[in-house]
Amino acid sequence: MRKFCLTLLPVLAALLLSAVPPAHAADNGNWSVYPSSAELGNRPYFYLSADPGTTLTDQVTVTNKTAAPLTFRLYAADAYNTERDGGFAVRTQREKQRGVGAWARPERDRVTVPARSSVTVPYTLTVPEGAEPGDHPGALVALDERIAPSSGSVAVSVQQAVGARVYLRVNGPTVPALSVEDVRLTHAKPLVPGTGESSTLISYTLHNRGNVTLSPKVALKAEGLFGRDLLNRNLKKIPSELLPRQKIRLTERWAGAPQLEWGDIRLTASARGVRESAGASFFALPWLVAAVVAAALAGTGVWLRVRHGRARVLGDA
Repeated sequence: MRKFCLTLLPVLAALLLSAVPPAHAADNGNWSVYPSSAELGNRPYFYLSADPGTTLTDQVTVTNKTAAPLTFRLYAADAYNTERDGGFAVRTQREKQRGVGAWARPERDRVTVPARSSVTVPYTLTVPEGAEPGDHPGALVALDERIAPSSGSVAVSVQQAVGARVYLRVNGPTVPALSVEDVRLTHAKPLVPGTGESSTLISYTLHNRGNVTLSPKVALKAEGLFGRDLLNRNLKKIPSELLPRQKIRLTERWAGAPQLEWGDIRLTASARGVRESAGASFFALPWLVAAVVAAALAGTGVWLRVRHGRARVLGDA
């Protein structure tokens, strides 16, 4: 987990953590946050399991790597997927918390860590009696109290924070569910057929409708007239984790898409225990051809109206 920043405008923006979990403690080079037993057991994150109505106790360690003392706000927060790329992010302290962010409480919410030293803080996590079974991801966050001015032209202030992820599973029935929704196609094509490369932008929503975290894969297939195979690929820009009840909007560019074709595209999303598909039809027609066809249809319409008008005149005579 790497450094993430929040912007004050003047409210706190979302806290972003790295999209792919690295195999080490959360660290931005100046301070790190990790389970207190991480150095002994190589546990970069908190992996917890509990029944509804139980309380867990654990400890989080904050290490200051700089030559001066640092003071942090220490709190728990719920996690979610960012809309932009599906990255792992956590709610700010001012946002409503419903899971780990509401259930976990550090023994201290403010901690000063001396230069090149570490401080370990116990915390409790109480799972409510009526907690929904399944995964409840979140993080224990150490937010630097210092507010630094932005280096850009916009007058904003920036705070830095690092958070150790918490992967909590509440025991009970698990229901994996995944869907592909709202598939749309946008074509970019040359004016004259054969004078340039056309492309199609495919956008879709990937929705985790279940109560467990999924590691989805998505395959894209395009077929032309008479089932002719135009494209068949496994997509790469898919988040490694799609958290429960989260949905993200993704895009895929199909370079070299046919300039004159009629067919269908289909997206198939799969994860452990689930597989769902959705698609859309397309009709590719070069702009020049489309303009000629439109002009011809318009001309035919005018001719028919004129002919109909003359027929009415003759009829009236």
